[in-house]
Amino acid sequence: MNHWLSQLIHFLKPRNLHFRNLRDDFFGGLTAAIVALPLALAFGVSSGAGAATGLYGAIFVGIFAALFGGTPAQVSGPTGPMTVVMATIFTVLIGRYPETGLTLSFTVIVLGGVFQILFGVLRLGTYITLMPYTVISGFMSGIGVIILSLQIGPLFGYPGTSGVVDSLRNLPTYLSQPNWMALALGLLTLAIVFAWPRRLNRIVPSPLLALVVGTLLSLLVGEDANLVRIGAIPTALPQPHFPTFEWEALRVMTGYGLMLATLGAIDSLLTSLVADNITRTQHDSNQELIGQGIGNVLSGLFGGLPGAGATMRTVVNVQAGGKTPLSGMIHGLLLLLVMLGLGKLTAPIPNAVLAGILIKVGIDIIDWSFLRRAHRLSLKATGLMYGVLFLTVFVDLITAVAVGVFFANLLTVKSLSDLQSKQVRAIIHPGDDALTATEQALLAEGQGRIMLFQLSGPMSFGAAKAISQQMTMVQDYDVLILDLTDVPRLGVTAALAIEGMVQEAHRHEREVFLVSVEGKVRDRLQRLNLLNAMDENHVFDDRLKALQRAIALITP
Repeated sequence: MNHWLSQLIHFLKPRNLHFRNLRDDFFGGLTAAIVALPLALAFGVSSGAGAATGLYGAIFVGIFAALFGGTPAQVSGPTGPMTVVMATIFTVLIGRYPETGLTLSFTVIVLGGVFQILFGVLRLGTYITLMPYTVISGFMSGIGVIILSLQIGPLFGYPGTSGVVDSLRNLPTYLSQPNWMALALGLLTLAIVFAWPRRLNRIVPSPLLALVVGTLLSLLVGEDANLVRIGAIPTALPQPHFPTFEWEALRVMTGYGLMLATLGAIDSLLTSLVADNITRTQHDSNQELIGQGIGNVLSGLFGGLPGAGATMRTVVNVQAGGKTPLSGMIHGLLLLLVMLGLGKLTAPIPNAVLAGILIKVGIDIIDWSFLRRAHRLSLKATGLMYGVLFLTVFVDLITAVAVGVFFANLLTVKSLSDLQSKQVRAIIHPGDDALTATEQALLAEGQGRIMLFQLSGPMSFGAAKAISQQMTMVQDYDVLILDLTDVPRLGVTAALAIEGMVQEAHRHEREVFLVSVEGKVRDRLQRLNLLNAMDENHVFDDRLKALQRAIALITP
């Protein structure tokens, strides 16, 4: 108990927090907040829960993930992938439980945060990012496609839809009967975010410029344009929403909580790697998960969207001078001040402008670089990546990742099995290059009555089939020599295959010698009682000695 308490206290201790870089951290946090504001509003609207939820998420996750996280310069808040999943959660739970669905959805965010804290405490951070790149690329690109699809309606002046299929089904209506003013504002937004020069982007971020310009133009045309606007957001601190559970929904909520936790962990730790690269520092993966979890727990309690490490906001923070967790906290505190003082100014922002901003986000999330080159690297990897992309868009993220990881592991196992199988060799000809001149002479003296069975490298279940295939040859030789000199690790399945070969030899009354059975390999065979079933003078530490003994045994 004391151990766990000390571990918890260790993880809850803020890291790298000091005021020696206050000036640069302030400007880094300010720049990140300017970039984050329009994105937070856009993610909130896109989730279906309102612009305020996006801002709450940016505030709570931004402050507390920075305070307790393990990546000094990282800025966190709502992201495209997390918002896509959250939109699904809102739709499913509110649809099934109209009265409590909203509070159940925020409880899922709390659960996701708790799972992330557990990931960190159990030190799973180093394993989270071991997912195959083809799977990561597929589901990230799929999320980008989802964001693009869901913003088609708002871009043309219509309310957003709950899914990709509905959006595509309504596409003929959007194209034939658009709100021309909304479409013009959306296209203008796209033009600004794509064409705004990079050198000016550090001074005035393109999303903020597009938000201001689009909103001002929409006010000039007045209400006759029938534009859908986001409305005012509260200008006071939100009240906490204590977790609510429905027994029937517990399984679904837990599944969605794990989805948010895993996706948020991957998103955050990938951003941590980017931050490491540009700051020449080293993040603490497990501590980062603790910080993200705490931020998401608080965001869920106060009705905010879940968040994760945000790459673009982190990069602009570092470029503006941010170096410590203080910059991420300042970013969140500035957003809080904006909400308290300027919340009413958000009311006239058109959804079409936010749609244009999110379309840029969706396009940036798609892994265009890998999509263009995947077919040159591997057709199997390409098929896997597109399969994960398809499942992400048209089924759900959990299925996409689960299926992707399963098939990626199958492909990896197949490749390793092929490599290991090549290291399983039955040597029966004296001229084999693997033998020394003396060993070749001894094998020749055996006149085809000795089979040297050589294994090299780690032997797992992938090599078991190749070992078993050689079993039928045993009866054709008087002596079987199993050479394990170059085997550092012996898996259970491979060990059982070796046991089967030895038993087959004994069944045909053949002699079996073992060579260089040491360390963990010896322990594994000992547990199978294989060594106990053999005479001590049949176990050698040298292949030459085994061959000499075999010759003495078969020579009259």
